[in-house]
Amino acid sequence: SFFYLHRELHMTGIKNLSGAAKGYIVLTALVFLSWLIFKILTPDNFGSPSNLLSYFQASLIATVGAIGFYFVMDMGLFDFSIGANIILSAIVGCQLATTFDLGYAGLILGSIATGALVGLCNGYFYVKLRIPSMIVTAGLALIYESVANYMAGGAKMTLPTELCAFGQMPGNIILAVITFIIAYVVLNYTKFGTYTYAIGSNELVAKNMGINVDKFKVLAFILSGAFFGAMAVLTISYGSSMVAVTGMSSMSRNFIPTMGCFFGLAFMKYGIPLQAIILGEFIVNIIFFGFISLGAPTAIQDVITGLALLIIITFTTKVTKGEIVK
Repeated sequence: SFFYLHRELHMTGIKNLSGAAKGYIVLTALVFLSWLIFKILTPDNFGSPSNLLSYFQASLIATVGAIGFYFVMDMGLFDFSIGANIILSAIVGCQLATTFDLGYAGLILGSIATGALVGLCNGYFYVKLRIPSMIVTAGLALIYESVANYMAGGAKMTLPTELCAFGQMPGNIILAVITFIIAYVVLNYTKFGTYTYAIGSNELVAKNMGINVDKFKVLAFILSGAFFGAMAVLTISYGSSMVAVTGMSSMSRNFIPTMGCFFGLAFMKYGIPLQAIILGEFIVNIIFFGFISLGAPTAIQDVITGLALLIIITFTTKVTKGEIVK
């Protein structure tokens, strides 16, 4: 009877946990499990405290973009121009910083403004053309790639070492934290954040409530684009260079920010979407660097990483019976 009472008290305690607490427990368990698996498989060159810090710093780059992208995805929209936006924004920022000698002001303001402008174009054409956001942004991505290639003159754009402060601590942490705070405040304490959830939950009801849905969809794309601009700053600062590509090759950069967004959507029910994106991107990077430590071929890395993340999202997302899955 004692063990029965203990078990009942334990189960009651779990049920009484807040949604956020449950979400944090699940995310922490996933981080630990991802680390443990690769630590067992390759104990010598993976998962030390210094390694984990470098994994986390690498994950911050995609996290900044994913947090902005969440505003678009939560409304049921998608963006295939992420990679093209990052490349174009980084090239514009780099040229303003170096060619026009504007330093960090040119790099930061140029990249973020370019990203926001790309977002405005995405939102405007999506609203005006009335065709799926996937198709609109895929077509526009080709244009952004061409513009970036023209601006770069087909050459690699290199950021001088003295302008790469955002590629390492504490610069990358500071920029990332600023973007997190902005996203958190906008999502939780502004009309825009409230309308984002309303449109994502039921667009028709939102329209009937008098919300200008098209306007807020365009604003979501602009905000998302600005965050991709900030991601571009971190990207070119981390790698110190950027190469313009064509033929939709930029789409390879879409994957990691999108996976972080999936974590945010899956953990929205716990009330911690942005926090889930941060830890989700960390998990993605732990898995990525784990495969590198194992010396696995890139193709195998992609297949297993994709499967692992699908499994994680499947087990963390419970669909209510009768619920429509979009």
